[in-house]
Amino acid sequence: MPRCSIISFRFGPTDGVSVVARNWADALHQMGFEVDWVAGGFEQGWHAEGATTVVRGLGIDDDDPPDRHELAAALAGADLVVVENLCTIPLNPAAAHAVADALRGRPAVFHHHDPPWQRERFAHVTDLPPDDPSWRHVTINDLTRRQMADRGIAATTILNGFDPDPPPGDRPGTRAGLGIDDDTLLVAHPVRAIPRKDVGRAIQITAELGGTYWLLGPAEDGYGPELDRLLADARCPVLREPAPTRSDIYAAADLVVFPSTWEGFGNPPVEAALARKPAVVGHYPVADELRALGLEWFPADDLAPVREWLADPDPALLDRNRVVAARELSLARMAERLRTLLHGAGWLP
Repeated sequence: MPRCSIISFRFGPTDGVSVVARNWADALHQMGFEVDWVAGGFEQGWHAEGATTVVRGLGIDDDDPPDRHELAAALAGADLVVVENLCTIPLNPAAAHAVADALRGRPAVFHHHDPPWQRERFAHVTDLPPDDPSWRHVTINDLTRRQMADRGIAATTILNGFDPDPPPGDRPGTRAGLGIDDDTLLVAHPVRAIPRKDVGRAIQITAELGGTYWLLGPAEDGYGPELDRLLADARCPVLREPAPTRSDIYAAADLVVFPSTWEGFGNPPVEAALARKPAVVGHYPVADELRALGLEWFPADDLAPVREWLADPDPALLDRNRVVAARELSLARMAERLRTLLHGAGWLP
């Protein structure tokens, strides 16, 4: 059986890149690949089929570059390598260049989530992503695909895929575990706390709607002190408790809030649509691509529409969103796009 190695800085249970990588792994396995994983580290709670290999120096916070012999050994024998964002966002440039050098002339798919020019602090970086005639590039949205074309790199858009029939989750049990009664408006913000997630606006939205704010993820990128200040000043109750499963988040929540100023995609509003939950979503550019598919979300800068909906819910909105998300963003559709890419490259088993 041919082998595919999926490589990144890290893999964890809930971050968006890891979730998408697991979905790709499932699709690749169904196509006939044996899949394994290579990273600078694997976070607690990580679970996926396939062997795991830790290569020192690949991690975001690693001070020393990866040993090139150790990296070569980790990728030796792979018939295909999928690079998940490691050579896209310059969180560890030494690792990015080492991986690119190790893959020159080899079949590889570079899966791009966050190119440097889309982050103000990385706008000066011009040597990533790398390119090679042997590689194929995939973006998760059309905006990035067009921007890469402007920089001389041809790419294919493969939208993130989702289970069209997710498990229902345990609403009574999850709310009881959180200490939330039936009459409380529970507003879930299922993200890591970093600046572009706009936690401050999410708290403000919750307070203005009279709800309880539920932040699921930890602070990262040095955002801890700012998050502590925002939560201390919140004019609404705040929860930081985890949910037993991802489905339990949406089962327990009455509303999902996602006022991000920037996202490469934005999985939570799509997951909310599949769970038939309303969402308040910011006007980041890629959200407009998703809205163009037919998804209907409430704006983050005008709460009148969502306030009116909560006062008199219209289930038809939820039904329409679920149909669109299941049709346009299913795992099967994602897998077919990936299969088409690999077939065109001659890389299918």
